Amino acid sequence: MDATCALSAVMVVMLATAAVPARAETIQVMVDKLVFVPAEVNAKVGDTIEWVNRDILAHTATVKSGPEVMIPAKKTARLMLQKAEAIDYYCRFHPNMKGRITVSAP
Repeated sequence: MDATCALSAVMVVMLATAAVPARAETIQVMVDKLVFVPAEVNAKVGDTIEWVNRDILAHTATVKSGPEVMIPAKKTARLMLQKAEAIDYYCRFHPNMKGRITVSAP
């Protein structure tokens, strides 16, 4: 194999690995005894937040002037993060329950 073919092969491998997107993650937030745990999480665009409600009460993850995720009792709920931003949320039924998601670019 001459130097030109070897260089071309290396470039093909480099381009193929550069085109692979970062793997999205699922980040769990537990809801237990009227508290979001952890209360603050860091995530990337494309990640999913999964709230796992261990309480016997329903909760929400509500963003002022934004979306609301219902989290039924003893169930889970998910939200895929669409853009880089800081998201402060609370439970509409129990406003003392608060959380924050800091979403960065991938």
